Amino acid sequence: MMDADTASAALGIELAELGPGRAVCRMKVTGQMINGHALCHGGFVFLLADTAFACACNSHGPVTVAAGAEVTFVAPAHAGDELTAEAVERTRYGRSGIYDVTVRKAGGEVVAEFRGRSRELSR
Repeated sequence: MMDADTASAALGIELAELGPGRAVCRMKVTGQMINGHALCHGGFVFLLADTAFACACNSHGPVTVAAGAEVTFVAPAHAGDELTAEAVERTRYGRSGIYDVTVRKAGGEVVAEFRGRSRELSR
């Protein structure tokens, strides 16, 4: 899936770890990701979390997409920050699942918490 993800590749997002129901992705905040307040635009933080979520929920094999997601921004990120998004499966039921993703700066400071709801496509 990541091999065909041109959006994540264009932002330099790397898949660092993958296991059943979990994934870790990394991204460096570039100058092009900065908003008018000199902070990383929240959309890029969301995209990083969403990519980790997608990897985790597709780790079981069947094609799975997002049914919905929400994010809480906890602290700002700045140009040059290395962000890591760790996605963990909370539960799968039928063709649906719930995944939590924590986005952190290097050093461990939490930048955002994301919860995604997945839906496996028909087989």
